[in-house]
Amino acid sequence: MSIRLLSIDFDGTMVSRVSEPVLDRECMELIRDLQNDGAVWAINTGRSVDLLESGLTDLEFPIRPDFILTTEREVFRPGTNGEKWEPFGDWNARCARDHAELFSSAQSILTEVVDFVTQKTKAQLIYHSEGLEGLRAASEEEMDRIVKFIEQARDPASKFNYQRNTIYLRFCHADYHKGAALAELARLIDIPRENIFAAGDHHNDISMLNGDVAGMPACPANAIEEVKSAVRSAGGYVAHREHGAGVHEALRFFLNGSPNRTGL
Repeated sequence: MSIRLLSIDFDGTMVSRVSEPVLDRECMELIRDLQNDGAVWAINTGRSVDLLESGLTDLEFPIRPDFILTTEREVFRPGTNGEKWEPFGDWNARCARDHAELFSSAQSILTEVVDFVTQKTKAQLIYHSEGLEGLRAASEEEMDRIVKFIEQARDPASKFNYQRNTIYLRFCHADYHKGAALAELARLIDIPRENIFAAGDHHNDISMLNGDVAGMPACPANAIEEVKSAVRSAGGYVAHREHGAGVHEALRFFLNGSPNRTGL
């Protein structure tokens, strides 16, 4: 299988915030080589466009992504009118419309969550210009309690959902996530599942690592156990090394065509 599209998470996967080096040089060089050979690289992140750009600048990334998939659901391509990035197709507009309709109809569950968070936890609610966006828990253990409450309170038939990454949680429409954004990008640039490599480390990455969207799912050794399990179940590769070094290891694995994909 040839890699034609790479979808790689930013924080915790490509970028290490807990060890040196922050960026793995060999990983960056290999991605550049793949780009030069015609492959497309997309950063698939929970960050907003502005926060991702800040990260690329602050960390002095030696290469630029071809596309960015932001806030775990939006799809952007390089801008054509002086902007760095612009929406690709009508996906972002549909995403915004569906989220507005969802949150308008989900006020009761949001009220329950707000009451629980403010009265029973030390978590902080996060708002943006259009209202409540998510929350930040005091610890992962506290986030476990909050997620358990949301699962018990929400209507299973509703599209009300959330994306979780460490102590952060973002409320969202169930049909929009990293996997859905990756599938839309792949559709727009006409790249089949079999030629897509995806790598991530946390809960919000599972939708692009479960085998539905990417034929070559992978994770670094620092990934949480739920991610490792999802990658293994999808026949992917769990690296022995952490962060960018693990991404480099996984890319080499798939490029070399090894028949054994179990990793750790």
